[in-house]
Amino acid sequence: MKDLKHLTYFENLLLTANNELVRAAQNDGRFAGGQDCSLIPEVLMTVPGCFSVRLRAPHLGSMEIGTYYMTSLSCEYCRAVLELAEEGGLQFLDCIIAPDACAMMNRCVENIERQNLCTKEHFFVEYSDVPMKSDETALKHYIKQMRVHVLESMGEKLKVDVSDAALRKAVAEHNEVCRLITEIGEFRKEEYPRISGYEFHILCAASYCAPKDRITRLLSETLEELKVRVPDEKKSYRIRTVLVGSEIDDPDVIKLIEESGAMVVADRYCFGSFPGRQEIVLTDDEDALTQICRQYLAWGQCPRYMDTAKIEERRSYVDNLAKEFHADGLIYQQIKFCDYWGYERAAANHLMNEEYGYPVLSIDRPYVIGSSGQLRTRVQAFVESIEFKKMQV
Repeated sequence: MKDLKHLTYFENLLLTANNELVRAAQNDGRFAGGQDCSLIPEVLMTVPGCFSVRLRAPHLGSMEIGTYYMTSLSCEYCRAVLELAEEGGLQFLDCIIAPDACAMMNRCVENIERQNLCTKEHFFVEYSDVPMKSDETALKHYIKQMRVHVLESMGEKLKVDVSDAALRKAVAEHNEVCRLITEIGEFRKEEYPRISGYEFHILCAASYCAPKDRITRLLSETLEELKVRVPDEKKSYRIRTVLVGSEIDDPDVIKLIEESGAMVVADRYCFGSFPGRQEIVLTDDEDALTQICRQYLAWGQCPRYMDTAKIEERRSYVDNLAKEFHADGLIYQQIKFCDYWGYERAAANHLMNEEYGYPVLSIDRPYVIGSSGQLRTRVQAFVESIEFKKMQV
C-alpha cells in the first residue's frame, strides 16, 4: 500500500514527550496538563487555555534512577516516567493531575513533586480519589473529586475558564478527534485492511500526546486519504487479533506483533481507542461535568473496577470486539509488575479460552520492548497454533 502522507510526522511526534505541537501550543500561552491515567477524563484538562498530555517515556535508556527511588519490583511504566522526569524531560508541564488509582503511579508522581523535578513557578500536583465501582454513589463521589481536584484547581492556579460552557467547548473538540479516530479504525474490519494496526496505533497514540486542535486537520486528511487507499491484493497478515491490557505507548510493540504475523485489529489497552476514543454525548438538561463523569464510569474497562458486574463486563467487551473485528485470537499483555493487569491477565488466559472459546496468548513484557526475540518467538508460535487449528477444522 502507498505510505500515508502524515504518518512520518505522527511518528516524530511520539519520539519525545515535549514534542513540536506541545511546544507550539505553549508558545501561544496555553498550559500543558500531565495525565497518567484515563480515570482522570482528559477532556476536563482541555478547557480553553489548556491541553492534556498523557505521560510517557519514549525511547528511554536505563531506568536506574527511577528504580533507585521506586525499587525494581515497581511497575516499569511508573519507573520510566520518573526516570524521564529525573532527566529533565517533563520540565514543560504546568501541572500533573493523578488519580488515587494505583499506588505505584502515586509514588511516581509524589517523587516528581517532592524532588521538584518540574520547576515552573506555578507548577502543581493534584491527587483525586476515584471509585472502584460505577453505581450512583460512586458517580456522586467521582463528580465531586473531578470538580474539586481538577476543575477548581486548574481554575484557581492556572486562571483558566472551567465553566460549563468551557467544558462543552472542550467536549466538542474532543469529539471531533474521537470521530476521526473511530472512522479510521473501522477500516481494520476489512478482510484486506487498508490500514495496519501499527499505523492506527501511531495516529491514536498521537491524539493522547498533542493538543487535539493541532492534529484534527492532519487526522481529517488521513481519513480522506484512507477512503481512496488501495489495500494490498494479498493478505498482509496470518491471523487477526485483539490486543488487550495495560499501557502501550511504544509503537514497537505493535510492530513486533504484526511482523510476527498477527495483525492487531482492535486495541483494548491504555493509549488505545477502546474505550478511550468514544464520543461524549451531552444534553442541555444536565451539567456537562455530571454527564462526562457518568459516561467515563460507564465506559471504564480498567481492572481496578472490582465489582462482579464490571469484571463480567470486561470479558463481554473483549468478546464483542473480537466478533466485530473478526479476530482469530486474543493477546493479553501487561507491563512488568502491574498489579491490576497481572490478575486480569491471569484470569483471562483461562476464562476467555474456556468460556468464550478464543485462543489466548498471555504475556508479561518490559516497558521498553526493543526487538525482544523471546516475545517475537512466542507471538510466532501463537500464530502457528491458530493456523494449525484452522487446518484441522
